[in-house]
Amino acid sequence: MGILVVGSVALDSVETPFGKADNVLGGSATYFSTAASYFTDVSLVAVIGEDFPDEHINFLKEKGVDTNGLQKIAGKTFRWQGRYEYDLNEAHTIATHLNVFKKFKPHIPAVYTKSPYVFLANIDPEIQLNVLEQVKKPKFVACDTMNFWIEGKPDALKGLLSKVDLFVLNEGEAREFAKEPNLVKAAKKILAYGPKTVIIKRGEYGALMFNGGSIFSAPAYPLESVFDPTGAGDSFAGGLIGYLANIDNTNESNIRQAIIFGSVMASFNVEDFSLNRMRTLTLKEIYDRYRKFKQLTHFEDIS
Repeated sequence: MGILVVGSVALDSVETPFGKADNVLGGSATYFSTAASYFTDVSLVAVIGEDFPDEHINFLKEKGVDTNGLQKIAGKTFRWQGRYEYDLNEAHTIATHLNVFKKFKPHIPAVYTKSPYVFLANIDPEIQLNVLEQVKKPKFVACDTMNFWIEGKPDALKGLLSKVDLFVLNEGEAREFAKEPNLVKAAKKILAYGPKTVIIKRGEYGALMFNGGSIFSAPAYPLESVFDPTGAGDSFAGGLIGYLANIDNTNESNIRQAIIFGSVMASFNVEDFSLNRMRTLTLKEIYDRYRKFKQLTHFEDIS
């Protein structure tokens, strides 16, 4: 089953203790689309400027991403510049230039409006709500957010959550949104706003899923080499929703499996700058690492 994703496509400049990359492919919808494309068809809605290189569009097309909803308009593409210290869980923003993204008002092509799975990447919650008004009875809706929207438009975000099945956010955002330092209590408060499932990303410490009275904890994959964590959360979401769309079953046990696939995609993403690791990644590598995840968390019951 196909996925519609609406979000940002950007050009990033990133520096970590292990190197730097300038004007490379980035954006929440880009990372999500690339990760999800290994599991299912993806339709992308975003905006770019006249300066956006054709080679990046070709990359997305090579991954099977439908880019007919990628609108090119006069002006410059959204650009983000950031730096990571040895604590790779926290990005330090140096500069953000919204450019054409500042006036982004997504129009969903008619052929996309019947998409059964919808992912609303990190954009203004009012825009996310507008997207939901344009699609026709999707089977499963998931969304992401960030502290900027939590602080600036909390009421719109709460309104959005009453219309989604799955809400993904990181632990700092969860604490801030719920005004609760304890993640278990924070998740309960967020679930009360309406989503059936809340997944809290914890970077190198894995992820937590809260689904009614059920809690699932998944570790992050232990890596020897981490070069660039940019887009890890979006790659996680892409693997997660992509797998669910592939099997077309969103019960709790399948969401648990999907979280591991999301963690697998995030673990590959951070092994190089931008989406460079995804250029050579194979399905065999993905499923091999999934099995290693299973071994990593397996233990025998008490006899």
